[in-house]
Amino acid sequence: MKLSKKEALLFERISNDIIQKEAFLEMKNYLQHGSISTYEHSLNVSHCSLYLMKRLHLKGDEISLIRGALLHDLFLYDWHEKDETHRWHGFHHPKKAHDNALIHYEINALEKEIILSHMWPLTFRSFPKRKEAMIVCIADKIVSTMETIHIQYKREKEKNNEYKL
Repeated sequence: MKLSKKEALLFERISNDIIQKEAFLEMKNYLQHGSISTYEHSLNVSHCSLYLMKRLHLKGDEISLIRGALLHDLFLYDWHEKDETHRWHGFHHPKKAHDNALIHYEINALEKEIILSHMWPLTFRSFPKRKEAMIVCIADKIVSTMETIHIQYKREKEKNNEYKL
């Protein structure tokens, strides 16, 4: 999903204050899917969210959409590590990301909803009520699936190449 030049400029203007802060840069240290960091994943989800909003000709709060998508996984730990606090990560990380976003950024009510509801239907009580939150929820599923499929494809390719001389 490639953003147009105009969309890329919009994205850059809106995202700069978030992606240049230490808390967001710290996400480079934590893996999300395979070798994809939470930093890369969050950028991918925010690009996908803006892409979907524009291609579906949906009107909405582009600023909150991008900011909420960038911050949706700001949980700041490696959930792959065996640690009691990481149990049930899928259910609990939206609240941890929300709490971290409140500490490191000024976020509005829509951005809070985006962060807290992005794991619906897994977190079934957090239904995304506004279209921006639903778009990020869908974009997160699309990007996560693409990242996971890419990982599986890469593993299969490496496995098949092991036996070739």
